[in-house]
Amino acid sequence: MIKVVHQFRFALIGCGNIANRHAENILRIGKLIAVCDNDKQRALQFAATYNCLPYFDFDDLLKNETGIDIIVLCTPNGLHAEQSIKILQSGKNVLCEKPLCLNISDGLKMQTAETLSTQKLFLVQSSRFNPIVVQLKKLLVDKSFGTVHNFQLNCFWNRPSSYYENSWRGTLSMDGGLLFTQFSHYIDALLWLFGDIETITGFRKNFSHQDNIEFEDNGVAAIQMTNGVIGGINWSVNSYQKNMEISLTLIAEKASIRIGGEYMNEIDYQLTDGFDLDISQQVSSKDKPLKGLGSNHDKIYDHLLYSLQQKASSISSLADGLKTVAAIETIYNSIPLS
Repeated sequence: MIKVVHQFRFALIGCGNIANRHAENILRIGKLIAVCDNDKQRALQFAATYNCLPYFDFDDLLKNETGIDIIVLCTPNGLHAEQSIKILQSGKNVLCEKPLCLNISDGLKMQTAETLSTQKLFLVQSSRFNPIVVQLKKLLVDKSFGTVHNFQLNCFWNRPSSYYENSWRGTLSMDGGLLFTQFSHYIDALLWLFGDIETITGFRKNFSHQDNIEFEDNGVAAIQMTNGVIGGINWSVNSYQKNMEISLTLIAEKASIRIGGEYMNEIDYQLTDGFDLDISQQVSSKDKPLKGLGSNHDKIYDHLLYSLQQKASSISSLADGLKTVAAIETIYNSIPLS
């Protein structure tokens, strides 16, 4: 149970689907003072639900709500950089939904703004709180697997054309691509586990969304990491009818392991040299509804509270987000859309 020493005051920008998950967790650890959305009706409805002030203009909120401790960004990806910089310059902390931004150039501007500010930018990179991924990380750090040879990350979800209609989704300027919007959590997990990317080759194609998106709906990449580990990433939003899997297979000197499920939340198999993953840590879809299963936003907010109270970071930072953005940008620059 987390201990609230000081009641932090929050504002939330962007009242879309993910905002409800944030609002519920904000109320656990602090007070939601204001929300903002340029859709007036949506902002009014959200404010009424959570008993807070509605705003319809981001700059108006920054100007009028001077007593806010931290602002949560749930806005389109392409707005994260500009809005985060303004928030930091106004003297407030930021919790930014993934991804940090859409290119390393904007990320470096955000980093400069944080350096010049007295406040911090925190990032939602929830796979680092996945209990199974945490176990994998510890075993890798302890070198329990021996030499790691190979990995395979599969990201197979479903996004119908209706998902992209009349929306910022699907645009290069606001969405950026599947690896930014749908799968950045899992690219972050890959980097956290295996280090940095050195060499990339592969293919990207748009098979079924030519009228809806400005980037790929399927991709495959062969990768060599800087530590010599080789592997692959295979991603798609054309999975038939529903999300099917986020899975990670690891082949090493002393282990063969595959974790899967819709959110990389289940252990599919493991054969190891006496150091099995704790199966009790998996969260099966049979035990919990899949909606939001992989979000771990409760853990994000627990660690955010610790970081704010202790002035010591235990949550993903701007630097962590920059690594993920740089990796995705490198993948996209290395693999032209065909």
